[in-house]
Amino acid sequence: MTWQQVLLLSCLSAMVLLSMLQEVTSASVGSPQEAGEEAQEGVKPKIFMQESDASNFLKRRSKRSPKSRAEVNVENRQKLRADELRREYYEEQRNEFENFVEEQKDEQEERSREAVEQWRQWHYDGLYPSYLYNRHRI
Repeated sequence: MTWQQVLLLSCLSAMVLLSMLQEVTSASVGSPQEAGEEAQEGVKPKIFMQESDASNFLKRRSKRSPKSRAEVNVENRQKLRADELRREYYEEQRNEFENFVEEQKDEQEERSREAVEQWRQWHYDGLYPSYLYNRHRI
């Protein structure tokens, strides 16, 4: 195929596609009067509600009105419980860290003690009593 044939074929397919799209959009739009009536019928139930529902909606507490004593008590209990849980969590974390640090310190002391003992055994020549008995008293 030459480039002219490819160009002609692509233009024809574009025209067919555009004509089909034009027919589809024109077929989907009805008269403005019909569209307005359908819109009003669909909106009416969504905007308006029953009188009992409206009065219940208005009776409920708005954002600016004060909270009832029961609501305040419930919120305070929830805050206190959250604080208690947070305190317990951090106390548990602190205890775990303290235990970890203590174990690390004990291991370090044990390694240091073993190293000192090995050094004393290595350098002991057998002529003198051990280090503990060879201290000078002042």
